[in-house]
Amino acid sequence: MTRTPTTLAETIRLRLADDITAGRLAPGSVIDESALAERFGASRTPAREALRELAAAGLVVIEPRRGARVATITLEQLAEMFELMAETEAMCARLATFRMTATERFALQSLHVDFRPLDTAVDAYDDYNRGFHNLLYRGTHNSVLAEHATALRLRLAPYRRAQFREDRRIERSFAEHGAILDQLLRGSGEEAAQLMRVHMLTASAALAQYMRRANGAGTAGLLHAEPGQDDPSAY
Repeated sequence: MTRTPTTLAETIRLRLADDITAGRLAPGSVIDESALAERFGASRTPAREALRELAAAGLVVIEPRRGARVATITLEQLAEMFELMAETEAMCARLATFRMTATERFALQSLHVDFRPLDTAVDAYDDYNRGFHNLLYRGTHNSVLAEHATALRLRLAPYRRAQFREDRRIERSFAEHGAILDQLLRGSGEEAAQLMRVHMLTASAALAQYMRRANGAGTAGLLHAEPGQDDPSAY
């Protein structure tokens, strides 16, 4: 199962998000739109679209007449975002336990059982992971909650993706999904919610560890208190 980005803008967005979360682009670094388009052999339109999506996720700041630069965020701010996501997803798991139809339960179970996490690339697992959580959102049969969870997920998507680069995180994440699914199928809503909450907070911890290691110091990528040096030649 290999996921292929559907558009050039998505390809640019994913690659740039990886560069930022891995620390290859420091906070405050200028991202030149023309150079970014040239890197991917694209026009400026998909490059601009990718930057706008990254800005919506909080990875990039776009300033009038100044262009785009890598955003600055602290570990504390990122932890707060994951805390909110953990509570939201826990609620989704609880409601989905009691509200999913038999067809929806089968779809979730099939998605999990059919996937093989060993030696899986980040792109493939990211695709599976998104599908697993989206099925839970729909299974709540609460459109307001589902829309809220989806919006939060989009904002955190680059960070959640980065955590899968931490050693054995894919394998562990998959096992955590399995435990959540078991409780859901048993009809144990509170247990499913608690496991989901732990799952999200574990993801937050894995992300922080990965980003520290990526930089070989106490911070990495966008996790700095102060902006780094501008690097107009970066892209």
